[in-house]
Amino acid sequence: MQRMEKQPFVSCDYKEIAVESARLSQYLDAYACFGWQTDREMGDVAGRTRLSLKRDRHILNKTELTRLERQFEACMDSIRALQASIHSRATMASLVVALLGTAFMAGATFAVTAEPPIVWLCVLLAVPGFTGWAGAYFVYRRVFKLRAQRVEPLIEGKRDEIEETCKKGARLLGA
Repeated sequence: MQRMEKQPFVSCDYKEIAVESARLSQYLDAYACFGWQTDREMGDVAGRTRLSLKRDRHILNKTELTRLERQFEACMDSIRALQASIHSRATMASLVVALLGTAFMAGATFAVTAEPPIVWLCVLLAVPGFTGWAGAYFVYRRVFKLRAQRVEPLIEGKRDEIEETCKKGARLLGA
């Protein structure tokens, strides 16, 4: 029978988080810089993975590491919001154009159903109506592209901030 060596007891803090599966590696790398270790990884539900983390309760510089951890989480939330804004702005712009097209088509419908029918007004209003419906797709693509170009430097800035935050955390752990 083998004899087990006694290991000193280490009291731990525990934390459970849900992260997007696509960003799992980034979260694991970053949390390691703040002293967290993966306790277990739970299943993937709706594109999100649940992580159970732990770290020594009596870790040095715990307050500063917690502050850096919150800064990292805020940066990740900002990146998520910036990326979502690309799609949402493009969607809103295309919906406005399509709605204007629908308003013109409603006007064209009322013009043709009037007594007597005003055909020239119907045609005049139908052209921008169809243009609005067809143009919504092109507006979406254009706004998406422009917004992505505007947001990309901001996202890169947040990634640089995350890198600096993780470096500070790693330095504190090594100290």
